[in-house]
Amino acid sequence: MSFKFKITRVLFSAAAMFASALGQARAEQALPNILWITSEDNGPHLGCYGDTYAITPNLDRFAKRSLRYTKASSTAPVCAPARTTIISGIYPPATGAEHMRSLTRLPVDFKMYPVYLRELGYYCTNNSKEDYNLEKVGNVWDDSGRKAHWKNRPDGKPFFAIFNHTISHESQIRNKINSADRIHDPAKVSLPAYHPDTPEVRKDWAQYHDRITMMDKLVGKNLRELEEADLANDTIVFYYGDHGSGMPRSKRWPYFSGLNVPLIIHVPEKFKHLAPPEYKTGGSTDRLVGFIDLAPTLLSIAGAKAPEHMQGDAFMGKHTAPPQAFSFGFRGRMDERYDMVRTVFDGRHVYIRNYMPHKPYGQYLDYMFQTPTTRVWHDLFHAGKLNAAQSVFWQTKPAEELYDLQSDPDEVNNLAKSKEHSAVIKRLRKAHHNWARDVRDIGFLPEAEIHSRAGNDSPYEMGHDDSRYDFDAISHAANNASRKGKKTTEKLAELINSDDSAVRYWAAMGYLIRGKNGVRTGREALVTALGDESPSVRIIAAEALGRYGRKREAKRAAEVLMQFADPAKNGICLSMLALNALDIIGDHADPHREAIAKFARIDPKANGRMRNYANRLISRIVGDSR
Repeated sequence: MSFKFKITRVLFSAAAMFASALGQARAEQALPNILWITSEDNGPHLGCYGDTYAITPNLDRFAKRSLRYTKASSTAPVCAPARTTIISGIYPPATGAEHMRSLTRLPVDFKMYPVYLRELGYYCTNNSKEDYNLEKVGNVWDDSGRKAHWKNRPDGKPFFAIFNHTISHESQIRNKINSADRIHDPAKVSLPAYHPDTPEVRKDWAQYHDRITMMDKLVGKNLRELEEADLANDTIVFYYGDHGSGMPRSKRWPYFSGLNVPLIIHVPEKFKHLAPPEYKTGGSTDRLVGFIDLAPTLLSIAGAKAPEHMQGDAFMGKHTAPPQAFSFGFRGRMDERYDMVRTVFDGRHVYIRNYMPHKPYGQYLDYMFQTPTTRVWHDLFHAGKLNAAQSVFWQTKPAEELYDLQSDPDEVNNLAKSKEHSAVIKRLRKAHHNWARDVRDIGFLPEAEIHSRAGNDSPYEMGHDDSRYDFDAISHAANNASRKGKKTTEKLAELINSDDSAVRYWAAMGYLIRGKNGVRTGREALVTALGDESPSVRIIAAEALGRYGRKREAKRAAEVLMQFADPAKNGICLSMLALNALDIIGDHADPHREAIAKFARIDPKANGRMRNYANRLISRIVGDSR
């Protein structure tokens, strides 16, 4: 072979490789860029959503050339579970990740959505909050941090970029603000029916709107950057909030006010074939969409069908699905306090299923009580100075709630027992049960058992294994336990003798939910349960006897709780469950306060994001502020 021929072949090969690379780059760039602009802790309190008190000129202009979703849901009413929904495309109750800042893992063959996008050719950046309740495995983002930016992408690469703005976060409602940014008059605030009308509440709502105006300026900067780089015509832009407002009874609660978020999407002309079917410039849609749908929608925009394990539906792009009839939400442990709530929304009615109705809505959460509104609201309730609608938040819950947003946008008139709405509640109740069964909701397990039953597998896999998770039996027990009545109370005696510890857990919970009468009925069974092989069952039985039992029973119950209360010895999940019980049994915990004060304040094995929760409970019990 001649030297000339060799050179010619090398050059041809190089040219072919370059042409191939260029062709790939062009093919990749045929994909739209995608920009997500997100903000924290704000509902649709924007001018473009009809809030005349709001000052949001940039988002208002953006909405005039985009599509507004009026019934978008964050799926969870607090940041970490909501973001976990997005990153996985799976409902956190199915992955064991519903509890605030918990940490579980996905099955090894499941990937977070940026990995799929990167495989499709996207350069993916996140600036900068992650806050997932799932372990990150491998290289999820090309760059994630405060310097992450689409500007850093390689030539020819389409980008997917997130910019998250924290200026509207709950913490910003209660801190100092520059006088120049204090532009909303507290006297002109329109208060929801459940909040008392006090100077503190008005100030907090006004500053919440001030922070939204500041956030709006940052959104404007993000949009200008795109235009200045001449990329606006090549980029699909989403703006959304990460859940409802940071005000109490919005954030952390799965009412519509806690789940409804602003979602505005702009699709440039060249990519109109990827737009939602309802797309109209400057228009709006009441289609039910949620965070569960975002990952499938991104993949659909990129031309790919979502993997089977994703539980949402694409609402734009090549694989757009039909509109859904229901939107689902949930609430699990919020910081240091346990709860279990599930919701269904049909576009008009909000159905709420409270599985722990003995717990008041307004449990003491250290972080939430730093907001002045929370404290003054709490104090006015205990002073007897609130009306009925304002008082509900500090009371225990019914098993079911139903609200008609058409006539009751503040969700204060519970229609669950209305005969006129019996067909509605039956339909939504059935939708809830079907959803929980279909996604394999493992939130019916005590948090410690989510991990112990999973063993070396992921909680998701455990939840799909009938031998380890009998959904029908456990969900039935939870349903029975949380509904008061003669028949359901009689059933508890059978359930507390089940071979399944989660069924026994709910039976003990059922006696606790029924208060003094429940403990009187189930006394013998509860005393026996103090020696149950499941620590979670023992703790709930101890709480029941500690609150409503006889003196000697309460004394023994406190001793049982002390066995599980030290986070360093028992792990954060059992410790929190026991400490919550010790906090509520009051005087019966007094003999142990000195010992509690000496407990380790953290579980060294817990993930850093939830490590301080036991400390908050210990501080609450012993009266210090460490």
